[in-house]
Amino acid sequence: QVQLNESGGGWVQAGGSLRLSCTTSGRTFSSYGMGWFRQAPGKDREFVTAISRSVGSTWYADSVKGRFTISRDNAKNTVYLQMNSLKPEDTAVYYCAASLTGWANPASYNYWGQGTQVTVSS
Repeated sequence: QVQLNESGGGWVQAGGSLRLSCTTSGRTFSSYGMGWFRQAPGKDREFVTAISRSVGSTWYADSVKGRFTISRDNAKNTVYLQMNSLKPEDTAVYYCAASLTGWANPASYNYWGQGTQVTVSS
């Protein structure tokens, strides 16, 4: 079992930046592939980005490629999402998630944080 806790959300103007953090506790952090999802009002949850256990591989949705960067610090049990050049369409609740069985498959994530709101104004 792993517990996840996101922080770093907030309000920012278009073009600005935010960094989200997700700190975990419980089972060994390095055992998990980690991902970020988001859900805007009235829309389906979107798989945004993911990082493998070994910090060797990452994946990004086309909508954020070149603007968002995922990273992890296994010594601190934390995964980060650096978001640059934010757009109003990035407004959503962002969720951190963990997967024991994979990292690039969104269906493999079965541990979730409570979410943090990101609002980008135009």
